[in-house]
Amino acid sequence: MTLLLSARDIGQALDLRGCLDVLDAGFRSAPPSIRPQRVRTDLPGPGTATTLIPGLIEGIPAYSVKVNAKFPGARPALRGVVCLHDLSTGALLALLDSASVTAWRTGLAAAIGTHTLARADARDIAVIGAGTQSEFILRGLATLRPLGTVWVHDLDRVRAATWAARQDSVAAGGCVVADSVSSAVRRAEIVICATWSRKPLLEAGDLVDGQHVTSVGADEPGKLELGRTALERGRVFVDDLALSIQMGALGNSGLSADTAAGTLAEVLTGAIAGRRSAREVTIYAPIGLPWQDLAVSWLCYRHAIESGNRIGIGFDFLADEL
Repeated sequence: MTLLLSARDIGQALDLRGCLDVLDAGFRSAPPSIRPQRVRTDLPGPGTATTLIPGLIEGIPAYSVKVNAKFPGARPALRGVVCLHDLSTGALLALLDSASVTAWRTGLAAAIGTHTLARADARDIAVIGAGTQSEFILRGLATLRPLGTVWVHDLDRVRAATWAARQDSVAAGGCVVADSVSSAVRRAEIVICATWSRKPLLEAGDLVDGQHVTSVGADEPGKLELGRTALERGRVFVDDLALSIQMGALGNSGLSADTAAGTLAEVLTGAIAGRRSAREVTIYAPIGLPWQDLAVSWLCYRHAIESGNRIGIGFDFLADEL
């Protein structure tokens, strides 16, 4: 039987702390022997198709394949499935709603990077892009450290106000709608960008000494939130150097691999230093990796199985096998 897990099922099966723990462990584990792949193509219409393969983590007896449709003008803008397969037989263990898995793993993996690289005393946050991913980053970050005031800016002010009302209790100083990117960023110690932007939102002159910036929007060719000068000013960390050059923040800004100080995994395992001083600007610009889909999907699947059929629906794709 294959377990079908909807967005609601995933929300029931997962919790912030548990996901943060499995993602942190994934960053610290030995890298997969098979290189991660992001295969992306344009479509005849306004969207793109993306596949992430293979999701592999040492010690998990499964692998994942994620297939996404990205249509920025639609709501939701991302739809698809994560296929969770048995590693030894290929049996399809589960099909999970991709938008939910992506939101959990992208947001919480970014929260880990933000917490790791920001100053220990950083509390005040600027959020650019009032969407689901920024919500998960903020909630993950609030699980890892106390927050002060959150300023949020979005091109849609009503959307920003709705987002701010939902997040108001997460930070001690509440959540306030900002009129512009600059008015939010200049007051913040941590900046979170989670948008569909294809032009720079921040350049070097917009950044303040000691800030940390996390940018999750540059995950395919042409998308960028941080301009070349912003990336050159900060100490930049990525999740995968080759993919960042191929279709992430570095390559989309015309920068070479030498721009990056290293990966977040190298910081977490102590292979390289992260932040080196209180005045340094640090930047985390992940692209998102297949193993993160596996980490969250496997955790969700195990919790659903342990629920005794209370979460998810079993379906036999081979019921009428010839």
